[in-house]
Amino acid sequence: MRVSDAERDLLFRLAGHATPGLDVVSSRITPSVQRLLDRLANTPVAVYDATWTVIVANAPYDALMGPTTSWRGIERNSVWRHLVGPGSRAVHTPEEQADFEAGLVADLRLTAARYPADHRLKQLTRDPRRAEPGFEKLWESGAPEPHQDFGRSKVIDHPDVGRTTLDCDTLIVAADDLRIMIYTAEPDTEDAERLALAIVLGTQSLVD
Repeated sequence: MRVSDAERDLLFRLAGHATPGLDVVSSRITPSVQRLLDRLANTPVAVYDATWTVIVANAPYDALMGPTTSWRGIERNSVWRHLVGPGSRAVHTPEEQADFEAGLVADLRLTAARYPADHRLKQLTRDPRRAEPGFEKLWESGAPEPHQDFGRSKVIDHPDVGRTTLDCDTLIVAADDLRIMIYTAEPDTEDAERLALAIVLGTQSLVD
């Protein structure tokens, strides 16, 4: 719902729930972010909260990276998906994968420090530690560098169009602690053609 903070808090109180505070990770899409999503309706875009849990992904994103609508609970968290779960269609060398995972965990550790009262975040950090020893090691290492996978190219291994090199830019909405991930291709290139085809094929299958 596109409501103001005051209207959102009123809805929580009317439902008998405590209003989200500053010490809880927000999963709210603000009206301004929604307008941005509307303007990028033909571009793969996903919005994540501060824990790298996907809040919403548009149809082109699902067409490129695989459908997110069936993900439930911890399945929607990128840290869990990459360290414990099935990963993604992005292709990394072993060294790149190690750096990527270390950065994600470091970023999650900083988030945990900012939101010490968030029970969902506490559960998220406990589950991978039980399931994946590598997560425990990264968490306890105290590595100071957060996830810096911003403004770089990625190779996406799409099942229908093959490997496609795209620019992946992550925009930070500081006031709401949101991450907006956008995939684009250099115009008039084979990668741009592959991306367009992946979106057409994917959105058609989503409609069917």
